[in-house]
Amino acid sequence: MAVPPGKTKDGYEIQFGTNHVGHALLTKLLLPTLKQTAAATTPPQDVRIITVASKAEGWGSFPSPSEFDKLKTDMASISTFARYGISKSANILYANALPRYHPEIRSISVHPGSVNTNITSGIGASYPILKPFLRVLGFFGNVLATPVSTGAKNQLWAAVSPEAKSGEFYHPVGVAGKGSNNSRDQGHEEDIWKWTEKELEGHG
Repeated sequence: MAVPPGKTKDGYEIQFGTNHVGHALLTKLLLPTLKQTAAATTPPQDVRIITVASKAEGWGSFPSPSEFDKLKTDMASISTFARYGISKSANILYANALPRYHPEIRSISVHPGSVNTNITSGIGASYPILKPFLRVLGFFGNVLATPVSTGAKNQLWAAVSPEAKSGEFYHPVGVAGKGSNNSRDQGHEEDIWKWTEKELEGHG
């Protein structure tokens, strides 16, 4: 998160390529096995894909299809936080769209909460002037952020709870309906699904 401008070796904005395109490719590669597993018994097995997103999906404005070509640049004209938010919106939108195309799979996205990890380590590289303050930020992070064991609870709930609905985004634990306009737009869901599937043609 919050890394300096850059691109993946495949040419995508680095946060978008890492957080969305890479995850979508992994999902595509796993789908045949997941679908086979779902169909192996009667009634079908409850097979799920849990996507770890973030409430940061509300940062930045999600691009329209006419702007998707920007996803193959470093997008340096907008902030690193907005770039991260776009990648997290894409996670949710893709996860929401997936069950319309593969209804035998339960696809759920989650925000794990503000968890005490090193996810903010990229800020110093993006904004060197802030480096002196990062230790203070780290101290308050240790005090205020939830431990990793607590941060895993929403993912575990989504993986096993019969109440977890396919095509939904949950805040911890199991709280639906808190997504921003970015992640609740069904038009965006279709746009990013079709674009991503086109990008992944020839892979897997």
